[in-house]
Amino acid sequence: MWKITVFILFTIILVYISRASLLDRRSHGFFRFFAWEAILALIILNLPIWFHDWQAWYQMISWSLLILCILPLALGVYYLRSRGFPDKRERSESPLLGFERTTVLVTSGIYRYIRHPLYSSLFILTWGVYFKMPSLLGALLTLIATFFLILTSKADENECLLTFGKEYQDYMKTTNSFIPLIY
Repeated sequence: MWKITVFILFTIILVYISRASLLDRRSHGFFRFFAWEAILALIILNLPIWFHDWQAWYQMISWSLLILCILPLALGVYYLRSRGFPDKRERSESPLLGFERTTVLVTSGIYRYIRHPLYSSLFILTWGVYFKMPSLLGALLTLIATFFLILTSKADENECLLTFGKEYQDYMKTTNSFIPLIY
């Protein structure tokens, strides 16, 4: 029962954060909401065994991924805020979160290697949580989150093409989506 209660409480928070995006099915935030929901369900599923048998091979993979997911998140947000010059007045699209309202295309730092470090972070987080205790239900939630993160990135790229045009199109040719030199 506590799992359902926790899921509902965090879903209310995610709905509030995503309220504008949920009204616009073309927004990357629309798809991101469903990725967040799958990740939330996965966390709640594996929470009871979070620290159980911490020296098992799957737990070691999990902790490595959970620690690693901080790097693309921190670098991604840092470069968006410091080099993207977010501005609510100039970029007033309502579904965007504050730091997403960049007025300059960011192509330096981590963005030199991947276009979506924040979604990479969520991928790594998702797989890190999955490896807390691999299971069939966990695998299903991980695949759902992965699917929605890919849809999120595609919608985000469409938004960036509308905002930055040819500059973003050229940038797409020089970077990978999520993993440097691979994908």
